[in-house]
Amino acid sequence: MTHTRAVAPTPTTPAVAAVGSGSTALLTDRYELTMLQAALADGTAHRRCVFEVFTRRLPPGRRYGVLAGTGRVLEQLAAFRFGTPELDWLADAHVVDDATLEYLAGYRFTGDVVGYAEGEVFFPQSPVLVVEGTFAEAVLLETLVLSVLNYDSAVASAASRMTSAAVGRPCLEMGARRAHEDAAVAAARAAVVAGFAGTSNLEAGRRYGLATIGTAAHAFTLLHDDEEAAFASQVRSQGAGTTLLVDTYDVRRGVERALAAAGTALGAVRLDSGDLAVQAQEVRAQLDAAGAHDTQIVVTSDLDEYAIAALAVAPVDSYGVGTSLVTGSGAPTCGMVYKLVAREGASGAMEPVAKASRSKTSVGGRKGAARRLGADGRAVEEVLVVGSDDEVARWTRHRHHTTEDGLRALHVPLVVDGEVMPGLTAAEGVRAATARHAASRDELPRGARRLSADEAAVPTVELPLA
Repeated sequence: MTHTRAVAPTPTTPAVAAVGSGSTALLTDRYELTMLQAALADGTAHRRCVFEVFTRRLPPGRRYGVLAGTGRVLEQLAAFRFGTPELDWLADAHVVDDATLEYLAGYRFTGDVVGYAEGEVFFPQSPVLVVEGTFAEAVLLETLVLSVLNYDSAVASAASRMTSAAVGRPCLEMGARRAHEDAAVAAARAAVVAGFAGTSNLEAGRRYGLATIGTAAHAFTLLHDDEEAAFASQVRSQGAGTTLLVDTYDVRRGVERALAAAGTALGAVRLDSGDLAVQAQEVRAQLDAAGAHDTQIVVTSDLDEYAIAALAVAPVDSYGVGTSLVTGSGAPTCGMVYKLVAREGASGAMEPVAKASRSKTSVGGRKGAARRLGADGRAVEEVLVVGSDDEVARWTRHRHHTTEDGLRALHVPLVVDGEVMPGLTAAEGVRAATARHAASRDELPRGARRLSADEAAVPTVELPLA
């Protein structure tokens, strides 16, 4: 098949791809396509290859990471197609030659992907995703996979620390105004995977079935002639169970006016400034004295995991978190890489390959993954299963999601022969990932959830197959 351009712009004016075409194929780096062009020309493009996604180290002071974004990768994979707008732009921008455009026109990923279940915790060298296919099929996915997993996992890792610090009190995601509009949706999803109870972002709610939260901001109070009128209007519109923001002017007077508007059936008051610990104590006493014992206190205002932990003894019922969450609370990426670890040699057999740079070493060859559990059911080691390619592949197939000899297998099938496994995407995928994270985090050794800086919670070791 020969690629035919739909339009013929002048050479100095490349065609512009239609916005919203639905394809994710150009969410990649140029060198993925230039590598493909060279490999197609020299005959190596169709060699069978295995790529692994892992991180060499955790962010400084972190004891574990949380894998998030797998479901989004699988959703994006389905849209990784080079249609006419994408091919026209590549041709007009002279990115690749005609032979490569012809290959891309029929591109479909037909390989296999296994990986950690979304929501699983991970450690240095954990092979969280393993992509197997031809070089041509698999190399094109590198940038897309990493851009999703690095961001989503950074947010989920921060969110897990926050929900740990909250010790059962709900955390609410409200960071959309501090992120790119698409990243805000991804962040809300990742936060819920790591235990957040809801999000203010409506698109995230619509797309992934997340609970949405939010009532009013200071602007609503300032719109009215006085606080009494603002509160009365909100209660008429949303009912007495609403949450009233009481710190626009004076907190104590704000609470008085909130109770006057809604009575003791008032759902909650929100504090968004000042010394939150002291204010929460004072407001709780004021509410209780008025008989509003069931009225809850929500706190916001640039919270992170440390601020949440500091409020542990305060009478706070839930936390709203924004900026720190969507920026990974100081670690905005997980440093994940996508590395070729095995490829088909001239003999047709799979051969291990690895980069040898001193500061960026990797372990060659396909690897299985498991977590060794102690007698108390808590993790003691992250285990990389190594051996010949056939041996490791057989081990992985046999040990899918099973526990034997104290080892819990971690790799589960995600894509088989190019088809995404059911239950991993959309709202269903988020629910499964949320449950997996809760179980995986409970499996960590005692002390692993401390916020103080330390090494990885468990060591990563190799298990050679005999």
